[in-house]
Amino acid sequence: MKSKKHLPLAFCSAVLLSIGSCKPYSAAAQTTAVSVSASVEEQLYRPNFHYTPKKGWMNDPNGMFYADGQYHLLYQYYPDGNKWGPMHWGHAISIDLIKWEEQPIAIYPDKDKYIFSGSATVDINNTSGLGTGKMTPIVAIYTLHDMAKEKDNKIDFEQQDIAYSNDNGFTWQKFEEGNPVIKNPGIRDFRDPKMSWDGMHKQWIMVLAAQDRVQLYKSKNLKNWEYLSDFGKNIGAHGGVWECPDFFQMKVEGTNEIKWVLIQSLNPGGANGGSGTQYFIGDFDGTTFTLDSNFAKRTEQEKAVWLDYGKDNYAGVTWNNVPNSDGRKLFIGWMSNWDYAQQVPTFIWRGSTTIAREIKLVKKGSAYSLISNPVKEIDKYISKTIKEKSLKGKGKLDFVTAGKIDLTKAIVNFDLKNLKQDTYTFILSNTLGESLTFGINNSDHYLFADRSKSGKTDFSEKFASTVTKAALEGEQKDAAFKIVLDKTSIELFYNNGEKVITEIFFSNQPFTSLSVSSNQEIELSNLVINQLNIN
Repeated sequence: MKSKKHLPLAFCSAVLLSIGSCKPYSAAAQTTAVSVSASVEEQLYRPNFHYTPKKGWMNDPNGMFYADGQYHLLYQYYPDGNKWGPMHWGHAISIDLIKWEEQPIAIYPDKDKYIFSGSATVDINNTSGLGTGKMTPIVAIYTLHDMAKEKDNKIDFEQQDIAYSNDNGFTWQKFEEGNPVIKNPGIRDFRDPKMSWDGMHKQWIMVLAAQDRVQLYKSKNLKNWEYLSDFGKNIGAHGGVWECPDFFQMKVEGTNEIKWVLIQSLNPGGANGGSGTQYFIGDFDGTTFTLDSNFAKRTEQEKAVWLDYGKDNYAGVTWNNVPNSDGRKLFIGWMSNWDYAQQVPTFIWRGSTTIAREIKLVKKGSAYSLISNPVKEIDKYISKTIKEKSLKGKGKLDFVTAGKIDLTKAIVNFDLKNLKQDTYTFILSNTLGESLTFGINNSDHYLFADRSKSGKTDFSEKFASTVTKAALEGEQKDAAFKIVLDKTSIELFYNNGEKVITEIFFSNQPFTSLSVSSNQEIELSNLVINQLNIN
């Protein structure tokens, strides 16, 4: 939630806090303390393959686009502290969505005017007229947050401005002749514009979070925007402010049927507390978004339909301008939660992204839903593979022992067969006795993840006080799991991404073993463990 107002700590001071003291040190002592702390932090907690900046604070991904063979990831960034502060747009690029290279800051704030979330698009036909050279202009729209106005207790402190780039997004110029392109209508929480080309209706469209709903706009030139309609009042989850929407059309897998999808984050009010991201499926006539009737019934029954049931996938949006020859809908989220994001036990940096994911729209009977899975590009980094066709046991079954595979950079795939009415608990553990558990309760019909014994948890009472759950539709006979493991994260994809749980953790020693326990006989099949090598 971008309205949090915490005074940022200076970068070096933040690092010194990691050794538990704010008192003055001698220069030599300070250097040693920072060096040791930084070394331990890098070794234990810097992700192997999830993007995080070299230093400073990051939260929402925003302004993501593809151009000339590169995926651009821009994000909310404060380079001078490890807590939320004056927001910039950070920048990283990748040719494959897995290995990222940090770039210089893309857009800087002005005095008391922060650059909040937004989006960027490739203006192929130069509809904006902002292209001045041979290269196609990139146009970004973002929320300009006026801190001075907010401190004066005014409510219209957020507006939508644009900036543009004529070198594929590596340098940016703020639009001086017409900002704001969308003025504040006199409300708080008016932010996070996501724009894209609506080929069906031949218009640019934008979805914008406005308190407890979204507003839709259209444009011919990315500069002059016309209000169309709003959506969301009394629909879905409303435990907090709506943020970071995304709106796009998708083809139903295996058909030519087109539906429209609205992804909508909110904080608080997530599936398992704090931040969360829900979605809606329906139709768009060029002006109004209308829920599909069966999906509307589902939202009434479930209150909300979640893209991820874990506590640590927030503010995610999709890439613009992915080539038609590719055809995928590509997504990435912020891997943290506002309940504790500013207290997690890293100090040089705070915040990382989820693994990049492909989203698909599927239909079972008359019911539509989204599934998501890691992008296929991850497979090219596989350096070691262990396979087992079948493993059986009762009570406890060890299937990854210390030294067999590096579980700080691994993807584990397996099927559970012939499930009974019991709980099947998978245990990630280390020699310190720390553990993270996940699995399926087939008596009460839910997936779960429990990090209460995973290492450092006392930095926030909300971090591990409850078990994460994702409800299932009745008793399961078989279950397929894909588990993506990094140093400080687990991403669980159940039954080809029908349900997803993303959680971070901070063990005091890497997890080296993986086992499963149950009161019933355990049948594990199609076990494939891939170790990754991403430098």
